[in-house]
Amino acid sequence: MSNKYADRSRVVKTIFIVVGILFVGRLAMLQLFDPKYRKLADQQSLRSVTQYPARGFIYDRHGELLVHNEAVYDLMVIPRLVKDLDTAYFCEALGITREEFDERMQKARKWSTYSASPFMKQISKEEYARFENKMFRFSKGFYISQRTLRYYDRPIAAQVLGYVGEVDQADLDRDPYYNRGDYIGKSGLEKSYEEVLRGIKGKRVMHVDVHNREIGPYQHGTLDTLPVEGYNLYTTLDADLQQYAEELMANKRGCVVALEPSTGEVLAMVSAPTYDPNLLVGRIRGENYKRLNSDIAKPMLNRALMGQYPPGSIFKVAQSMVALDLGVITPSSGFGCDKSLVGCHNHPSAQSVQEAIKMSCNPYFYQVYRRVIQQGKYKNIYKDSQYGLTVWREYMLRFGFGQKLPIDLPRAGVQSGNIPDTAYYNRWYGKERWAFSTIYSNSIGQGEVTVVPIQMANLAAIVANRGYYITPHVVRFYGPDSIRNEEYYTRHETGIDPKYFDIAAAGMFDVVHVAGGTARRARVDGLDICGKTGTAENYGNDHSVFICFAPRDNPKIAMAVYVENAQGGGGTWAAPIAGLLVEKYLNGEVKRKDVETMYKEINPCQKLPLTRRVKKAKKKG
Repeated sequence: MSNKYADRSRVVKTIFIVVGILFVGRLAMLQLFDPKYRKLADQQSLRSVTQYPARGFIYDRHGELLVHNEAVYDLMVIPRLVKDLDTAYFCEALGITREEFDERMQKARKWSTYSASPFMKQISKEEYARFENKMFRFSKGFYISQRTLRYYDRPIAAQVLGYVGEVDQADLDRDPYYNRGDYIGKSGLEKSYEEVLRGIKGKRVMHVDVHNREIGPYQHGTLDTLPVEGYNLYTTLDADLQQYAEELMANKRGCVVALEPSTGEVLAMVSAPTYDPNLLVGRIRGENYKRLNSDIAKPMLNRALMGQYPPGSIFKVAQSMVALDLGVITPSSGFGCDKSLVGCHNHPSAQSVQEAIKMSCNPYFYQVYRRVIQQGKYKNIYKDSQYGLTVWREYMLRFGFGQKLPIDLPRAGVQSGNIPDTAYYNRWYGKERWAFSTIYSNSIGQGEVTVVPIQMANLAAIVANRGYYITPHVVRFYGPDSIRNEEYYTRHETGIDPKYFDIAAAGMFDVVHVAGGTARRARVDGLDICGKTGTAENYGNDHSVFICFAPRDNPKIAMAVYVENAQGGGGTWAAPIAGLLVEKYLNGEVKRKDVETMYKEINPCQKLPLTRRVKKAKKKG
């Protein structure tokens, strides 16, 4: 009998032990191994607040502040903690409707009921001051997080500086640094130098009471980290020149690119029409972005990097250098102005390369290009043309044409233009079905050749440097240690003898300063401006083109100006605008106020008034 009860006792004890082990194990799982309940407890008593770093400032080449930060506030919400809320009073305090409240709360719950997300973003200091003393009534589930927004001291260089916007899903997937509600550079320098400018986020972990009010740092702040502010950018831009160029390009479509030839530094980059970069800051950003993005004039398009245009007659400078280096012509080669070959304006026949550049003679460069393409290497004219085109294209690539110049702005927005190769024409016409007579329009910068305005300015810099260029760039250095990108300090040689570029410089000087030159309106007394006009054919009105550099010796500035659909050609529009810009940069001021006023106010549709006013201005001068 005793053994019978002893067995039962052991069974009962075993059951109690097993049940006890299960309870202990479950408690251990809940308290030690399963983070869910610990996380819920922490969310009830702790708040982790992101400490956003100050984004780096952006300066011009003279140290003038272009972009800085201003404090704003985000109202954050943790949906599951929102209790006993007087919704009507809350909406009244924030100036929103009940429908907006419901929509925002639904969006927050969809993101997470346990984690904080923005309920109202980018509240200004003034707006926050109006309801700050009411925040205690919204303390359950709501709190304020401070951040900074960009502010642009001058309304200039919008397409270069870029703008900052909220991260999208692609940004979140690409970089774990970002969380929902964070901001990131979306275009321009803000995008290409995002990792330099953004800094490093910090964190503050706080105890909160049952009303979600902060009562002190958790563990005496041992888990807190301080934010590290972003590096400052010191750009190559000249703010005064940039602003002046934008004023001259008002009422026009086109672009201006000005470089310092010896360094490749971008002094100004204007795309017209432009916009005030402050329009894409704050809560108004979304509405303004839609308006700007849908504008038929495309103010958000950076034409200096994204526009692909026929170069027109400015291309003749490069054609001359290639032909001289190949030896197919000499500096004193002369050709008659035979308009039966290709149309031209009235002028004497050019007896040298220098004269041909000055007069911009189309038949002359028709003959030059024919000698480059048909060098007589093969008896078969088609093979000979293929050989010549291949050689010609290799030269043009050395000038930076037909490829993306790796400027330090978002590369996705930089175009390459087109320098056609043999494969291009084989696809178009068929193999051995084309020759010089098929592609002669390339000789004068038309046909299948297209270039980007940054490449045009770079061509002017190459002539200014007598045969080489430094890759154009917009940032000199960044950070307290003056970090710089060595990529932008390397010379790129064309391999053409510098003596030929002296001929080009002489011809370009004559274009501006000698009777018969096509850019007399670019002349500024006391300045040795060397330039080349172009009229790029278009389906509508032709485009006005001008490249230049100055002074002739030891040049300080090289430039391209492109005015779309401008009646009258390069000498009428682009050249005088460039002359004003060179005068502003080299002399510090413009004395020809009548000419300045005229080109600021008038637009390319006003052909006849322009002609009369130019004559009037000349008489006054």
